[in-house]
Amino acid sequence: MKVLANDGISKSGIKALEKGGFEVITTKVAQEQVANFINTNNVDVILVRSATKVRKDIIDACPNLKIIGRGGVGMDNIDVEYARANGKHVINTPASSSESVAELVFAHLFTGVRFLHDSNRNMPLEGDTNFEGLKKAYANGIELRGKTLGIIGFGRIGQAVAKMALGLGMKVIAADKFVSKAEIRVDFYTGQFINVDVITEPLEDLFKHSDFITLHVPAQEGYVIDKEEIALLKDNVGIVNCARGGVINEVALIEALENDKILFAGLDVFENEPTPEIQILMHPRISLTPHIGATTLEAQDRIGSELAEQIIDLLKNRR
Repeated sequence: MKVLANDGISKSGIKALEKGGFEVITTKVAQEQVANFINTNNVDVILVRSATKVRKDIIDACPNLKIIGRGGVGMDNIDVEYARANGKHVINTPASSSESVAELVFAHLFTGVRFLHDSNRNMPLEGDTNFEGLKKAYANGIELRGKTLGIIGFGRIGQAVAKMALGLGMKVIAADKFVSKAEIRVDFYTGQFINVDVITEPLEDLFKHSDFITLHVPAQEGYVIDKEEIALLKDNVGIVNCARGGVINEVALIEALENDKILFAGLDVFENEPTPEIQILMHPRISLTPHIGATTLEAQDRIGSELAEQIIDLLKNRR
């Protein structure tokens, strides 16, 4: 049986699949050629991340395809219900990358409060001629400790973010339509731990009370943060989006940055991927990464291994 890992898969995932009797194909097939490649090569399983889309056209064109797998959490690039209605298994790895995404959130938060994104641009240019000037420009950083972090979307990733925030001594509030309460366990090196109950609150209250906001919601119709929501915020709020492009109105974000309503933004995802707007890319108060939230070596190993386990269970163990 053949597996097409069109957006790549870790070595551990390949090894596990091959051990389970599968042939793994890692050739990158162009989107418009995916269906033809699957049929020509008798592929049983297609694995994707965020680049390849598995829509109705591919599902209809590939009747022998058995499994569609997504390495990660969100499956908005797959027509999930249609695939399942047509007898395909659709799998993902919701727990594998939570800590990796959460750590990137804090990379952006630390970067924003200490101006690292801007100082890393300017130090190579002016560090030898304007050291004191740059020192003065970046001397007004603020601490995260003691500040309130608002988490929009309180699933696995949101809760991983909450754990790190509590460890830093931040106050945590959260909003989620489907989660009313979560117990966050913060572990320490000695084996000791504390449990903290976080009760979610209305989104409007979160906007009013947060010093920093991070989003962890799926792709959806309309913006979660638009001009109306920005108007509710405290002045000088920091916003991080490592979830999905299109949940923040980027035009409104730029305007709020220019008006000093928002202190900084950290963006790993964009409305127009893979060609973000130049106003976003060049803004001195936006920390930027190219959609890498889940792509640590550890997360990719976990994703590959977990996908392999699910595929082997579905196609081998359940025969």
